[in-house]
Amino acid sequence: MTVRGRVCAVTMARNPGIFARLWLGHYGRAFGAENCFLILDGTDQPAPEGTGANILRLPHRALPREAGDRRRAGIISDMAAALFAAYDVVVATDIDEMLILDPAAGHDLAAHLAGVGHAGVSALGIDIAPGPGEWPLDPGAPVLHQRRFGVVNSRYTKPVVATRPVRWGAGLHRMKGRNFRIDPALYLLHLGLVDGPGPVAPDLAAQGWGAHAARRAGAAEALKAGAATAPGGAEVFDLARRSQSLWRPIYAWNKPGRDRLRVIRLPEGWRDLL
Repeated sequence: MTVRGRVCAVTMARNPGIFARLWLGHYGRAFGAENCFLILDGTDQPAPEGTGANILRLPHRALPREAGDRRRAGIISDMAAALFAAYDVVVATDIDEMLILDPAAGHDLAAHLAGVGHAGVSALGIDIAPGPGEWPLDPGAPVLHQRRFGVVNSRYTKPVVATRPVRWGAGLHRMKGRNFRIDPALYLLHLGLVDGPGPVAPDLAAQGWGAHAARRAGAAEALKAGAATAPGGAEVFDLARRSQSLWRPIYAWNKPGRDRLRVIRLPEGWRDLL
């Protein structure tokens, strides 16, 4: 029997590095480790030990980046559909994406998500990257104690919260056949640049990840250039939500269009969220 109000999180990754423990730690604290589902892409993948989370290994298929993104989104969609037999809300993200709730909302993330009524809910996307004097990252210490800046980036405004079975598009950037709504209290922190862009392995570059990494590195460069004059996030968030909700690509009306990168100083009240 379904327990009303239960929330779980699911992701899929290959060679996740530090992000597996960060993801499991963050969502484990939010929803309980037993409600976290990590799918490892490859039977060769080592699983983090002692987390109490649910770990599943699937055989790996070497695919170009776009095909791999579609495969991962399909597997996550199928997994989420099965999880609705026991849960009311499924949070589906990439391994380096952490959903947070504005502390001003007055309750915790699980309680907030249990109350959403929309079929698909998006969070405002923010890239986290090193600011001046913030290198390197200590993965054993709270991330937001070490990073003071972010870049509001429409590429990571993603409909990661589902309240019923859906089909996510490649990269989880949209829900097929469904509109998106940006929840004003939710933010999706993308940590792929949290320790800087870094090099792309030759095998990943051959699969199409090189150009993708170069686009992502643009956010880190924008932050480096704009940190000195960055406004507080509260001065930017409402404008960014309005802009991303209004401007949408004709070929994909159910996700935000490419908005300009907005460098911000992260709110002080977020420091203990991650």
